[in-house]
Amino acid sequence: MARTAMPTGDRWTAGGSRTTVDGRTGRHTLFVRQDGPADGPPVTLVHGFPTSSHDWSPTVPRLAAHGYRVTTFDLLGFGHSDKPRRHTYSVLEQADLVEALWSGLGIGDTALVAHDYGVSVAQELLARDPARITRMAWLNGGLYPDLHRPVRVQRLLHGPFGPLLAHAVTERGFRTTMRQVLGRPVPPEDLHTMWESVRRDGGRLLAPRLLRYIDERRTHEARWVGALEGYGGPTLFLWGPADPISGAHVLDRVRRRMPSATVTELAGPPAVGHYPQVEAPDEVAAHLLGFLAA
Repeated sequence: MARTAMPTGDRWTAGGSRTTVDGRTGRHTLFVRQDGPADGPPVTLVHGFPTSSHDWSPTVPRLAAHGYRVTTFDLLGFGHSDKPRRHTYSVLEQADLVEALWSGLGIGDTALVAHDYGVSVAQELLARDPARITRMAWLNGGLYPDLHRPVRVQRLLHGPFGPLLAHAVTERGFRTTMRQVLGRPVPPEDLHTMWESVRRDGGRLLAPRLLRYIDERRTHEARWVGALEGYGGPTLFLWGPADPISGAHVLDRVRRRMPSATVTELAGPPAVGHYPQVEAPDEVAAHLLGFLAA
């Protein structure tokens, strides 16, 4: 079966709007979409670094068609949301903004699906109010700081010369890095759309500031790991084992620490890498639907 194509960036953003919410450093405007029936069971999808909610674009229609109210948005500093240049970006503030979005949209309890950077945001949200999260699905991300293996360009951008190196980041370099972390091929036009979400409004220059989440993971490790492992609701790990950053090596610990969780490896062949929802959107949608309906 052919892989579901990603829509263009313009088509994706045409289905959403920008809304202003309050964070701990002031008011910020975020891009947000609502898909599916307004009275459907809520599902919130949180994207990763360095891209945007567009990563979920092939998955969202399947969830919406099955009656779920699907909320997607671009986190602060990403995609079509505000990208303040001198801002001190924080996972804690990102969680504030998610809670403010939920409040503005009238969303109470919700299922939560998170990938990569979004995993840390979801761990913070779980630590604050686990009862609000009806189900939790995790896609490749740094659940445990000691198991996170950033690629070389991330290490460089996170280092002391990151602000200078960010000016040298190009679409060609982005494509090269993406191919290092993908397990399955992604069409060039999709990689271009993903790059455009990064490049927009000077977003590529924000990478050193956004990558501070690596430090936050260490600072908040006890609280975030406690929230992850202590969550009592239904839990799914939907994982690309070929991911060099947060791949199969993470699942060894997950299975030991959370034996009651469902672990699904997208092993192929070929095996999926760091971006399951981009590399295998139809499989991801099918597994999420089964999990949400269970």
